Amino acid sequence: MISLPFIAVMIIVALGVSAAVLKRNLIKIVMGISISASGVNLFLVSLGYREGGVAPIFTSAPTMNMVLPTPQALTLTSIVIDLAVTAMMLSFAILIYRHYGSLDPRKRRLLG
Repeated sequence: MISLPFIAVMIIVALGVSAAVLKRNLIKIVMGISISASGVNLFLVSLGYREGGVAPIFTSAPTMNMVLPTPQALTLTSIVIDLAVTAMMLSFAILIYRHYGSLDPRKRRLLG
């Protein structure tokens, strides 16, 4: 049976991808990519969850069920990378707007 966090991940990623594909504004496309990145982060956190688990910082409890620390570390790394990528995409959107006067990618073919 699929649990609630995985259903939420599917919905969030689907919303982000649909916004990135269907919108015609560069800012909204960046927002869609950021939303789907948040869904991926939720997926990573959901993978490391264990029922009744404790934080992995308690090393003096050998009999307790501990939560996996690796997905938490990957999630922190992913958040930092997503922040840098989002800042870079927004700065590109600002430069494109200054150069072309529009945020619509259909109005100007940048590579053509």
